[in-house]
Amino acid sequence: MLKYIESTGRTEEAAIEAALQKLGMDRDDVSVEVLERAKTGFLGIGASPAKVKVTYEAPDEEPVAEEKPAEAPAPVAEEAPKAAPEAPKAPVAEEPKAQPAAAAVDGDERAEKIQTFLTGLLAHMGSDAVPSVTLGEENTYEVELLGEHLGGLIGRRGETLDAIQQLTNYAVNHGQSHRVRVHVDAEGYRAKREESLARLAQKVAGKVVKYRRNVTLEPMNAYERHVIHTALQDYPDVTTYSTGTEPNRRTVVAYSRGEHRGQ
Repeated sequence: MLKYIESTGRTEEAAIEAALQKLGMDRDDVSVEVLERAKTGFLGIGASPAKVKVTYEAPDEEPVAEEKPAEAPAPVAEEAPKAAPEAPKAPVAEEPKAQPAAAAVDGDERAEKIQTFLTGLLAHMGSDAVPSVTLGEENTYEVELLGEHLGGLIGRRGETLDAIQQLTNYAVNHGQSHRVRVHVDAEGYRAKREESLARLAQKVAGKVVKYRRNVTLEPMNAYERHVIHTALQDYPDVTTYSTGTEPNRRTVVAYSRGEHRGQ
């Protein structure tokens, strides 16, 4: 379910950052549309702030409230007492310990919740991947899915990985007053994709300046559009902004003659 908020700031970037702080989300979790550009006025007279519309996707509460994937490990805990009398069957008790060992999140309740949810979700998806959770900077949890043949978890242009990340963020932050950010990656996909998109952005920007003609890129998700915006934020005579609606929202690389960039 798509939702949005409007935010203002001295610059477009300030308005976007204010919205992200309010939502507790990262730039790659949202789509941004500049409604009004900032105006400096003359000697401060007639100045006006920038206004942006930040759209984000919030999954319907009913399916997530059930948290069926997160409850997947529960049966193992119920069976443990039955297995206890059978002393020789020690391997049954060892298997649940294998996944938390890779996470290094002892004593961190939020990290353990991320691990539990993802473990259940991955099992529900029929994957043997194991989530490794670490706490990064600015209350951001970095999750690396470990295993072999993880292409199915990445999906076409990272769509499945994005969905896993979005569900995890929602499940972990639902009902919490203090939100955290969760980044999910597999096989170093995000770094590789960022490099590829950054090269594309530079190539397109060169053509835009040379021919002084706007170029509209193929439809991209919020994360990919963010990479394009970031790669060209300081590129001379080029501005970027998004147009259209999901899932066909596109980034436009436009010739700006030195104007401020918009997203």
